[in-house]
Amino acid sequence: MATFVLVPGLFMGGWAWEAVAAELEAAGHRAVAVTLPAEPAAGLADHVDAVAQVLAAEGPGTVLVAHSYGAFPAVGAVDRQPELVSRVVFVDTGYPESGESVVLSMPQVDLLSGVTGDVVPVPKEIPAVHAVPEAEHERWKRLAVPQPVRTVTDPIELTGAWLRVPTTGVFCLASRLSIEFARSLHATGMPRFAKLAEPGVTFFELPTGHYPMLSAPKELADVLERAADGGGVGLYED
Repeated sequence: MATFVLVPGLFMGGWAWEAVAAELEAAGHRAVAVTLPAEPAAGLADHVDAVAQVLAAEGPGTVLVAHSYGAFPAVGAVDRQPELVSRVVFVDTGYPESGESVVLSMPQVDLLSGVTGDVVPVPKEIPAVHAVPEAEHERWKRLAVPQPVRTVTDPIELTGAWLRVPTTGVFCLASRLSIEFARSLHATGMPRFAKLAEPGVTFFELPTGHYPMLSAPKELADVLERAADGGGVGLYED
């Protein structure tokens, strides 16, 4: 059985993973959902530290799962301790390069337009395209917290050690991410996308929106189990 460490995206805490964690635990796995520091003064390094502390506590062989923004603190943590992680699973997100910040890597999303003081306010709702059930949507609106602004403006510093770790990408099709899109990135020949076609790198697609932990937790848990065993397809496999 595997140990999964689950890292949330923007505005969310470990609560977002409750249904997925329950599915994994029912199948005999261990699931640890991380809640990242939400204090306005927190920076990206604080979030990296939080994930790194959980990895150190769990020990070698952990499957590290990162949703959306969570890829930044997750990659930062595994870059420090690659020997502790058997696989990184990216849920509907890419991975950063050293020196990048969230706002620089996502220019299409104007995260800073509504900044109040030291935090990015919680959006009013999850768009309908993501098909989050009403009860989960209401829970999200009740529990979501503002994002410390430095977590999205601080650049991440990486040695590249994390690149040795096998990875899996889970693409949510309603977000317009897909294996075909990953192929187009690899085809550019840019060094940052070389890892996409390496041995040990696999992919899944889910017919969901950006929040599968809220809209399809059973299906996501099934994919995470398969990813832990090296399942999925390579970039150029049918």
